[in-house]
Amino acid sequence: MRLDGKTAWVTGSDSGIGQAIAQVFARAGADVLVHYHKDAEGAAQTAQAVRAAGRRTAVLQGDLAGIEGVRRFAEEARAAFGDPQVLVNNAGVGSTRSRSLDTPPDEFLRILQVDLIAPWLLCQEIARRMIEAGSGAIVNVTSVHEEMSLPGSAAYDAAKAGLRSLTRTLALELAPRGVRINNVAPGMIATPMTASRLADPQAAGQAARQIPMRRPGQPEEVANVALFLASDAASYVTGSSYFVDGGLMRNIGGA
Repeated sequence: MRLDGKTAWVTGSDSGIGQAIAQVFARAGADVLVHYHKDAEGAAQTAQAVRAAGRRTAVLQGDLAGIEGVRRFAEEARAAFGDPQVLVNNAGVGSTRSRSLDTPPDEFLRILQVDLIAPWLLCQEIARRMIEAGSGAIVNVTSVHEEMSLPGSAAYDAAKAGLRSLTRTLALELAPRGVRINNVAPGMIATPMTASRLADPQAAGQAARQIPMRRPGQPEEVANVALFLASDAASYVTGSSYFVDGGLMRNIGGA
């Protein structure tokens, strides 16, 4: 699976899954725009890996928790790096409380903004240009929580389920125009976001018992699926979610 001659934008590529996607894409021949919100050092490390693979890169900071911030990022990214043939909406935030009803409205709205509205705005912006070019691929990073509910996580669950529906609707509209869009839905992956849980032996053991493969996934295992969906190997694939979860969805009876 190759991305030779293609340019990819990967949001949230300063660590974890996004960093792995950027690195895997670069090794597959893509030039990669690296985006971060706060972790400048992590973004620099990602860019260094992209350059080590012999590919072109640029690093851009951007807060995607507001409409103007997303638009500013898109304008700066286009000026610095040109239009992408591949867009990966990976940036996300989460919050788990003991009760979802305790979630403050501003926190709920921020999660929706970063995890759902920002991907929508970037899809809207970039898909129009992909239509003009007659081709392109969009990969949205959702979660098993696009399907599976987690107590205390109403905002995150709602955002990921919304992104699933957004992807399905856009797939119907974009397919006749040569543009594909799919989701990668990770389960428990060993990233900075899950580090505290995996560091707790009791919590890690409980999580592993729910996963048929009895272990968390690695970011590269998600990135490899994203590479497939971004590449021409997936030329007849659109509107689908690919769960990278060690069998978790089957264990809990998910769709």
